[in-house]
Amino acid sequence: MTTTPRILEVRTRILKKNDELARELRRDFQRAGVLVVNMVSSPGTGKTAFLEETLSRLSARGEPVAAIVGDLETDNDARRLARSGVPVRQIQTHGLCHLEADMIAKHLEGWDLTSLDYLFIENVGNLVCPTSWDLGESVRLALLSVTEGEDKPLKYPGLFNTADVAAITKIDLAVACEFDRDLARANIESVRPGMRILETSAKTGAGLDDWLGYLADRRAAQATR
Repeated sequence: MTTTPRILEVRTRILKKNDELARELRRDFQRAGVLVVNMVSSPGTGKTAFLEETLSRLSARGEPVAAIVGDLETDNDARRLARSGVPVRQIQTHGLCHLEADMIAKHLEGWDLTSLDYLFIENVGNLVCPTSWDLGESVRLALLSVTEGEDKPLKYPGLFNTADVAAITKIDLAVACEFDRDLARANIESVRPGMRILETSAKTGAGLDDWLGYLADRRAAQATR
């Protein structure tokens, strides 16, 4: 006797409930005028460094911004991001490999969303699990580090298929890692034709102006809907 149909039924119900809540969150975010970005990558991609630089630059411009950070057990990333001076909240998933919409909803309590221009969600480091879980975001960012190699988009197409924009991180290490930028771009393009690809470095600042410009354009477009 197989239990697979029962497992699939339970998973389908859980995902349906998550998607319903995510739609409610998305409506709330859009009404409040806040652009929500869900950042997804493997561990070690430099996601936190990228986000820290993003928060610092937006805050320095006087643009209200906040972040929610997912981690299995620690609050290391939240404490690090708090150095930017913006509000940061930590979600500890205790072994769960992704964030879910109800986690986001609970950690929004007490925040005035209308006071924010941007809210960033740093998902748990994983290239598979987070792709199935809508968090109510307007933008899903897939990050790929030069230290990971050029073939990650081909190995994990689900992430890039569900992303709106891709950032190649640690581009300052490309030569040392013998990273083929053209091949990486071609691989991303083969999975998600036409997706915007940014080459970035949190250390040197390369590509970050383009990233902030992209965010401003997306927020302006959201405001006109």
